[in-house]
Amino acid sequence: MRKFINYLKECYVELTQKVTWPTWDKLQSSALLVMVATLILAVGLFVIDFAFQHLMTAIYTL
Repeated sequence: MRKFINYLKECYVELTQKVTWPTWDKLQSSALLVMVATLILAVGLFVIDFAFQHLMTAIYTL
């Protein structure tokens, strides 16, 4: 039990004193970048799926 308590204390010290947390502005800009990249990838996959669907439909109706 002593090891577990020591582990929790060390985790707390590391998270409060050693970790460099991003600023609110940097966090918001990173989140925005992730959302934009996700949207671009989703649109790209939609276009590819749409194109392959119509290509396969054209091939199977021959």
